[in-house]
Amino acid sequence: MKITLTKTKKVKPDYGKLGFGKYMSDHMLVMDYADGAWGDAEIIPYGDFNIDPATQILHYGQGIFEGLKAYKTHDGKITLFRPRDNFIRMNNSANRLCMPALDIDKVLDALYELVKVEEDWIPTAEGTSLYIRPAMYCSNVFLGVKSGTKYRFFIAVCPVGAYYENGLAPTKIFIEDFYTRSSIGGTGEAKCIGNYAASLIGQEKAHKLGYDQALWLDAKDKKYIEEVGAMNIFFVIGDTVVTPALSGSILPGITRDSALKVLKKNGYKVEERKISVDELVAAQNSGELREMFGTGTAAVISPVGEFTYKDEKYTVGNGQMGKITGFLYDTITGIQKGKIEDTFGWVIKIK
Repeated sequence: MKITLTKTKKVKPDYGKLGFGKYMSDHMLVMDYADGAWGDAEIIPYGDFNIDPATQILHYGQGIFEGLKAYKTHDGKITLFRPRDNFIRMNNSANRLCMPALDIDKVLDALYELVKVEEDWIPTAEGTSLYIRPAMYCSNVFLGVKSGTKYRFFIAVCPVGAYYENGLAPTKIFIEDFYTRSSIGGTGEAKCIGNYAASLIGQEKAHKLGYDQALWLDAKDKKYIEEVGAMNIFFVIGDTVVTPALSGSILPGITRDSALKVLKKNGYKVEERKISVDELVAAQNSGELREMFGTGTAAVISPVGEFTYKDEKYTVGNGQMGKITGFLYDTITGIQKGKIEDTFGWVIKIK
């Protein structure tokens, strides 16, 4: 594998004030597809791509991405959390958008080399990590609506802190009942760039009203809860943890799957099923809604302390992080950081 190191390293940011996604590292990984095959991966200095104005990604949105993290444990080991699952999902997204599949073993080996090269960029403070962004886009120069024959795959990495500015403070969610994000048969279960473009209007609307994120309902009936813009969503109703079933319009989150497996292994009652917004409001009004939280790579586990639906505000529980939410956060981040034994085989040690 060819590795070209930068001659001028960047000044690293204050790791105590990272935010999320602001500071890119010194190097990135690039790999191109042409003539029916992927070329060799290469690590090069981080920098701009030269893109022709007629490049298809700019016009037709044939692009996908992933998100995962690397960590340093207390004893200095470098680990990644479920990286193979991210690239399995990326290949599923590629299939949906008529893009070429990746050789997962080849890509993982290349990723491990990139993370080793950027080892000094991995922060170690509580709540921090090295965020990894694999992406793929159509690089054909052609104005016509058809799938391409040339693609670029790349991976960029950056040190990050908490996804939300307030860290683990409970978030406020606005339930969007006019705009929709995706539908059955659409691209909702693929991690493609168009899904996120479609969600921006709901997110902007939520922010203007003082909320952190929008929670989407199904496109057909605008009745059933699907997911938040950056997270899958969970509810603790009575003694049961409920999350919307994967229907084809919901992203199959890897942290979602991790949370379900942790809960089941620890004896919690879990249901994956349709849940309507009316059921949610009824559970809140009856006192049965005990907790609400989101799951995702960026935030890991994010408690929800308030939601609004049709101009009515509801405080979940006492507006604080609930017991199950806290248990999941401590358990999953503990596994990721090597503080808790990984009995699931999720953590990959690369150094």
